[in-house]
Amino acid sequence: MIWGVLQFPGSCDERDALHACSLLGEARLIWHEERDLSGVDAVVVPGGFSYGDYLRAGAIARFSPAMEAVAEHAEAGRPVLGICNGFQVLCEADLLPGALLRNEELRFVCRQAELVNAGGGRFSIPVKHGEGRFWAPEETLDEIEAKDQVAYRYAPNQNPNGSLRDIAGVTNEAGNVLGLMPHPEHAVDPLTGSSDGLKVFEALAGTRV
Repeated sequence: MIWGVLQFPGSCDERDALHACSLLGEARLIWHEERDLSGVDAVVVPGGFSYGDYLRAGAIARFSPAMEAVAEHAEAGRPVLGICNGFQVLCEADLLPGALLRNEELRFVCRQAELVNAGGGRFSIPVKHGEGRFWAPEETLDEIEAKDQVAYRYAPNQNPNGSLRDIAGVTNEAGNVLGLMPHPEHAVDPLTGSSDGLKVFEALAGTRV
């Protein structure tokens, strides 16, 4: 499998994402001005502060040339993963529902968090963000729940940011586009405290989260 990891001005986690992807196949960086994703099987939109998070997180990156190609990639049913700032970018691009707002306590959080997926599996993955509170209108929340688009939730008493319904990650209706605030690329080696993050990449490779 060939992974492409986007790189924006202000990205800071693209190298970690590149390493995580390289554990599962070939991986290469894709500069934000590139429009050609030919030969790439899965795309990762990494964490960081794309374009300095000016205006609001992800709002400028959403218009980059590479994101036009990512939208086409997603429309074709191919896997796309957005991590933290990448999740924000995918929401801004309307590739995922909802929005990410300032943390409830208006503070940056950085700690290990416990997640559960739709099948009840548990994951220990770090979080580090200031704008990670998932929000959507009640009717949208009900809709994504009904369509099984909630991929990951924070385990009980683990919600670090006030996300509605403890949502940590969601998919599009087709299930091939996934966004989550925790950083699975920082949890791919037991020496870092957990290798649970690798399961996220493995699941997306099979388009099952």
